[in-house]
Amino acid sequence: MKKHLLILLLLGSLVAQAQQTIDSRQKEIVFTNVSVIPMTSETVLDNQTVVVKNGVITAIGAKAKYDKNAIVIDAKGKYLMPGLAEMHAHVPPIDDIQPMKDVLLLFAANGVTTIRGMLGHPLHLELRSKIKSGEVLGPRLYTSGPSFSGASIKTPEEGSEKVRSQKKAGYDFMKMHPGISKNNFEAIVKTAKEENMPFAGHVSFGVGVWRSAEAGYATIDHLDGIVEAMMPRIDTLTEAEAGLFGLFVGHNADVSRLDKILKTLKDNNVWLVPTQTLAEHWQSPNRTSEQILAWPEMKYMDKKTLDSWAKAKNSTMQSPQYKPESVLKFIDVRRTIIRESQRQGVGLLLGSDAPQVFSVPGFSLKHELNYLVQSGLTPYQALQTGTVNIGKFFKNDNLGVIKTGAIADLVLLDANPLKDINAVGSIQGVMLDGRWLAKNEIDSVLKKLVKN
Repeated sequence: MKKHLLILLLLGSLVAQAQQTIDSRQKEIVFTNVSVIPMTSETVLDNQTVVVKNGVITAIGAKAKYDKNAIVIDAKGKYLMPGLAEMHAHVPPIDDIQPMKDVLLLFAANGVTTIRGMLGHPLHLELRSKIKSGEVLGPRLYTSGPSFSGASIKTPEEGSEKVRSQKKAGYDFMKMHPGISKNNFEAIVKTAKEENMPFAGHVSFGVGVWRSAEAGYATIDHLDGIVEAMMPRIDTLTEAEAGLFGLFVGHNADVSRLDKILKTLKDNNVWLVPTQTLAEHWQSPNRTSEQILAWPEMKYMDKKTLDSWAKAKNSTMQSPQYKPESVLKFIDVRRTIIRESQRQGVGLLLGSDAPQVFSVPGFSLKHELNYLVQSGLTPYQALQTGTVNIGKFFKNDNLGVIKTGAIADLVLLDANPLKDINAVGSIQGVMLDGRWLAKNEIDSVLKKLVKN
């Protein structure tokens, strides 16, 4: 009886260990018999061994050697690719770190290993440090400070001072929101260049995409300002008349103007984060709020949030300016911008504005990848926006790829996403900077995060 009890206790201990996060700083972690999607080229390397130690890929090959005490994961029949990045994320800007941790875990459970926080808060600086040290489990975090907008910046002096303040505090970049006047914008840009402080986000209607590109935006998000710049009567168009991102007028966009806009973006090294998911879910008439709220992923958001999302969509669709047929044409124009950006060499980065209207952290990136493919990108090109392009954007050759010396941000999948982009949802495990989360742990994490 005692012998049987001891065996049960030992088995319980082994199960508990298997469910814990394994850290490559403590032991080598090795994937064997795995098909590798390196994202350095459009290829699959079959029957590979990938060795990870101290958060770095130390060896890769058909016969790569590893320590006899290593943690070995037999990945036969599975695909290993770099982790994805959410380049328009929203970590809660509040004085409580727990909701932030929940959002980070949702991202991580869905294979998101890097996020760029687009609405900063002082506590995000502490959170960034805790993620880096391993005290908090989650994707690596690049964070903006509190946003620059027409409401927060009333004078050029305020704009300049806020730039210096955020640089001194240690934020990675500045988030631009709408409503900034031309004079205030110029003061912000001048100081940002002096302080070597990147800025990104929305394009203020009064500034426009042309000046924003020339001023040196790191990224323009939501395709903001681009549809408006394609309008035949841009000089007389009002912001209220145009609607959010040009929603109410985009069906009249002159697509022949797009080439010149894209050339300006490319010449000024401005990247685009389309967040097409917002248009397809929030603005499109193809789905009702009730249909979207019935999706399984919505159980991870609280009722108050879901109610506010439904209200946002219903309010948009009830506007006198909202015409379903025109909005569908507007969405096609956005798809054209995405397709032509890829074709003409304008850098695209993956982002879905999560958590934001109908974008549940991590889950929404799967929708975004689908919409990139529907816009005309191949699955490989779509995956580039969330992997290797991220490394190029941050000027880090070891981010977003699988090669010796690369950062060990990895996702293990059941199927090949180069054949079917939906395979990004077949997650069997995630590695964040060398910390391994097996499928059973991911399932356990998600179970605890259910809100409704």
